[in-house]
Amino acid sequence: MKFQDLVLKLIAIFLFVIPISASAQDYHPIANRAAVIHPEKDVRFTVLSPVMIRLEWDSLGHFTDQASFVVVNRNLPVASFSQKIQRGWLIIRTDSLLLRYKIGSGKFTERNLEITYYNKSEKPISWRPGMEQKDNLMGTYRTLDGYNGDMRDGKKIPLEKGILARDGWTLIDDSHSLLFDNAAFQWVDTTARHSAQDWYVLMYGSHYKMALRDYAMIGGKVPLPPRYAFGYWWSRYWRYTDNEFRNLIAKFKQFDVPLDVLVIDMDWHKQGWTGWTWDSSLFPHPGKFLAWTNKEHLKTTLNLHPADGVGPQERQYASFAKAMNFDTTGHKTIPYVVSDKKYVKTWFDTILNPYEKQGVDFWWLDWQQWPNDKKIKSLSNTWWLNYVFFTEKIKYGNTRPLFYHRWGGLGNHRYQVGFSGDADISWKSLEYQPYFTNTASNVLYDYWSHDIGGHNPLSRTQTIDPEMFARWVQYGVLSPIFRTHSTKNGLLNKEVWNFRGVYFDAIYNAIKFRYQIAPYIYTMARKTYDSALALCRPLYYNYPETENAYKYTREYQFGDDMLVAPIGAPADSNGISTKQVWLPQGNDWYEWNTGTLLKGGQIVNRQFSIDEYPLYVKAGAIIPMNADTIHNLQCQPALIHLGVFPGGTGAGNLYEDNGDNKDYADRYSETNYQTVENKEGLTLKINPVKGHFTGMRTARAYRVSFYGRAMPKSITIADKEIPYEPDGKSAHWYYNGDKMSIEVYIPNVQTSKGSGCVIHYDKGNNADINGLPEKMKRLYNMSEKLKYQDAYIVFPYRVAEMEELNRSLEYYPNKFEELVNKFNEDFPKIPEMMHDMKDVRKESITTFIKGLGLEND
Repeated sequence: MKFQDLVLKLIAIFLFVIPISASAQDYHPIANRAAVIHPEKDVRFTVLSPVMIRLEWDSLGHFTDQASFVVVNRNLPVASFSQKIQRGWLIIRTDSLLLRYKIGSGKFTERNLEITYYNKSEKPISWRPGMEQKDNLMGTYRTLDGYNGDMRDGKKIPLEKGILARDGWTLIDDSHSLLFDNAAFQWVDTTARHSAQDWYVLMYGSHYKMALRDYAMIGGKVPLPPRYAFGYWWSRYWRYTDNEFRNLIAKFKQFDVPLDVLVIDMDWHKQGWTGWTWDSSLFPHPGKFLAWTNKEHLKTTLNLHPADGVGPQERQYASFAKAMNFDTTGHKTIPYVVSDKKYVKTWFDTILNPYEKQGVDFWWLDWQQWPNDKKIKSLSNTWWLNYVFFTEKIKYGNTRPLFYHRWGGLGNHRYQVGFSGDADISWKSLEYQPYFTNTASNVLYDYWSHDIGGHNPLSRTQTIDPEMFARWVQYGVLSPIFRTHSTKNGLLNKEVWNFRGVYFDAIYNAIKFRYQIAPYIYTMARKTYDSALALCRPLYYNYPETENAYKYTREYQFGDDMLVAPIGAPADSNGISTKQVWLPQGNDWYEWNTGTLLKGGQIVNRQFSIDEYPLYVKAGAIIPMNADTIHNLQCQPALIHLGVFPGGTGAGNLYEDNGDNKDYADRYSETNYQTVENKEGLTLKINPVKGHFTGMRTARAYRVSFYGRAMPKSITIADKEIPYEPDGKSAHWYYNGDKMSIEVYIPNVQTSKGSGCVIHYDKGNNADINGLPEKMKRLYNMSEKLKYQDAYIVFPYRVAEMEELNRSLEYYPNKFEELVNKFNEDFPKIPEMMHDMKDVRKESITTFIKGLGLEND
């Protein structure tokens, strides 16, 4: 086709809505014709977005419109662009790109093709074929098996490259990717591709979030896991019996530990690596066992190692062989061939689907054998297993797909969640996992599930280090999927009740906290589906021009409003972990565990006891949460707990859906919250719900915690003052002296109408409460510790009185300012007060004062 030297301005045409399902069958790989430029027989360009262009060259003009493993969707809203031929060069312009290609020059080279990215706030960036990308921000790797941190056998983990780079451009070479055929259940196309160039060039500068969004448009959305997946998964490689599981769950109830998923490792089947028949010596009646797990509101998954095929000892052998027309003479094993569509269909029909009907909720694949298929040499077993299991559930399952396996390569983000494998039990592994999780978001693999606490001991006698495990759990509850696991070893007992004292408290409280913030996590998971932004994101997504965003590789944003700086090293001799934290500019940050509001744009050294963790919330944020009494995530909560954080006005959002439905793309609701501060006081608005889904609540209660707020004069709801009453049943409020928070209870809110409250202050209230929760907690903890060292100790009157500040604030709300100001005045004087004590060892006093963070003069 010949083009005249003219400009054709194409207006965005929204002829296609981006698919709502994660199913490959719902994608549309043929691009909108209005987006395609075909200047010659052997060259084709497709404008996919203002910053992304597909480039194809084929000497025979045989261009691919099939979905590939990496790119499944090309029919997108057409971006505004122009094209012309000028002095023998094809010139394509979008709002951000200028492409130049020399007509008639054939295969793409550095001499005939150039793309330049323009953005008003950045320097132009140019790309030519053959350019080496110098600063890729990396992606992920198939497994952490055998890694101690990022090292195994003296070699560093070879992370794959990610979609993002500080170079500001990325080339995705799809020339040799496998293709899907056009069957109803799409299968790998074994037709050999002609030698050609099939490239996707993304030019984004420092706009990383835009690049991820654009790749998700062609590579497919990251599916939203069912809500229960964000609860606690109990997993252990152990030869459990029906009785043992029942006793285990009874213990979970006894200790009030919430749980959603029960992982059953390979010993569910009879001995051997591969097995398909329940071991009746362990599970006398699997159907009744699974009926019991359902009654207990537990989702179950079974471990599979399919490599050895189906042997003659299996209960399903005869029916499997019959369906496959397999000659059973000599009782030969039916070999595993996952590229054989008939084999896979028979596998599901005769083995897997019947078990699902029996009560198995999803599958855990643990492929560790040969990398590629034995018939299709370039077909990754890991990649293909992920596709097959997830897609089968989409097509034939009644609930939202969930699958649990290893990373198979680019495009595998459509089939999650990930199982990272058997990492070593060490501080190095704990320290490395946040980075490994963060960079995975650069390939949209956003739901890694790690063996929390580690898998492999470094020696036969290694036991669980309670501090390390507590810190690992604290990280785990702030990671995408929270699952404890370990190898089969009687010394590796990770049940909460096996820990004592401060370690029990730290582990238990962390698990409860995971359930408390589950509504926020699920809301952010929806954002992952909508915008391709992971729950755990590197800091350079939001701060790409700041060098510290690349330097502090272990820090990450946990959704939109939280920042985490994980602890990956043991505490000092006083049990204190000192952590250097970069707090990004643009807003202040509230250190949740200590009640301290810190300025953004600085590097700080912060100290944390074992029950504290470096978790920061954006000033003014509103976080939707659960009540602390919730035990699983399978029901719509009757009460929502809102955390309103200090430092300014702000907003928040609550996303809800059925929790396990497949039509979540357009069957959901959102409730928006906002605060406004004026002369009337601080106003919280609970806006009417938007959207609808089957089973949504029409009314619910709210408990609101206004953190870091001084004692108010009064609180009103709908212009009516509510009483100060800590244990009230109707609308009321009280002050929490431990957390320095105002607690408001708003009953029976009609979700279609919304509600809110107003906090009124006296103008003269000048009490400084910043960081006060931490000071009170340390004073209480150190006083208790000293009492256990000397049961007859009598503290100075003022020190004992200060230790009771939290209660005094609740009992005497009218004296709030007086009590707080006096405490702040006297707290630095505690060393002087303690020096007057007699019959107390000097070392004990020194430890006491250091525990308060005060110097001993």
